[in-house]
Amino acid sequence: MPDPAADTITVLGLESSCDDTAAAVVRLGPDGPRILSSVVQGQTALHAEFGGVVPEIAARAHVERIDLCVEQALASAGTDLSGIDAIAVTAGPGLIGGVLAGVMCAKGIAAGAGLPLIGVNHLAGHALTPRLTDGLEFPYLMLLVSGGHCQFLIVHSPTRFERLGGTIDDAPGEAFDKTAKLLGLPQPGGPSVEAEARGGDPARFAFPRPLLDRPGCDMSFSGLKTALLRARDQAVAEQGGLTRHDRADLCASFQAAVADVLVEKSRRATETYLQARPDDPVLAVAGGVAANATIRNALEDLCKARGLRFVAPPLNLCTDNAAMIAWAGIERYRLGLVDGLDLSARPRWPLDEHAPALLGSGKKGAKA
Repeated sequence: MPDPAADTITVLGLESSCDDTAAAVVRLGPDGPRILSSVVQGQTALHAEFGGVVPEIAARAHVERIDLCVEQALASAGTDLSGIDAIAVTAGPGLIGGVLAGVMCAKGIAAGAGLPLIGVNHLAGHALTPRLTDGLEFPYLMLLVSGGHCQFLIVHSPTRFERLGGTIDDAPGEAFDKTAKLLGLPQPGGPSVEAEARGGDPARFAFPRPLLDRPGCDMSFSGLKTALLRARDQAVAEQGGLTRHDRADLCASFQAAVADVLVEKSRRATETYLQARPDDPVLAVAGGVAANATIRNALEDLCKARGLRFVAPPLNLCTDNAAMIAWAGIERYRLGLVDGLDLSARPRWPLDEHAPALLGSGKKGAKA
């Protein structure tokens, strides 16, 4: 039986929600948490010619790789399943084929080894990462900004997330990927656009800052992507093509617009968060787009001006990984929250289930 009060808890985590297959072992002991191993196998090469992630290819790759990642994670941690207290796995949201691959593998391990199974919300993994890396106390403000999601959350506990706002269409990561595709840059788009922007003029193109004229913390990035497309087409029509200088200026102007939106919406979110008078006010940022240096620096400047501590996990824990899933599993295990072998894979799974859906809903429930 699980012992949530144990002095030491060691959890094997599995992650397969998009195009990274990952496994990790995390241990919580008297001296705090330690990542004993973290294995991530990316799929960039598999999807490169398609300009984005192909769900069927991703799912097949997860099936082929997930057990190998588990073996590597256990070996690197210097343990086997006898040294594991529970199995944590991303149960959603994500590409359903990939999520299913991870959930079924986790069920098999849990059943075969007689270990508790813990289903983890992928977004909770990101949102709780600052507790793994920096030991944050509740409540803290989280900007979760990744390829498929962008939300402001007040993290009250491992199971309570209060959403203050989020994107009503494309997430910033999606906008970066689409921008890269429009400009002929390699995927993933975030690093490609950031690298190209370093040599560009962020003031050359007057791109919109969507929704800044409206109150609240909701965001929109699809119009920004459309504006970039029109600017690109105009440059091509006027010059008969797109120069390297044009591309760098487009990237820099696009990145500046995204950063401005995120900073202003973060400022509004901090106002709401500070009304709760937290003892140690913190703005934490996680997710793949948090790896963008321009955005990180702008958010850090905002925190200095507002008197908040700024926390950003190491870059390898900003992108998808299984260490965050193992840690979220430990958080739930300590509360006695475990699942049965009837755990379902969920393509949609909002963190704040009391907030209205940002992206609409259907038979499978709210998207985000």
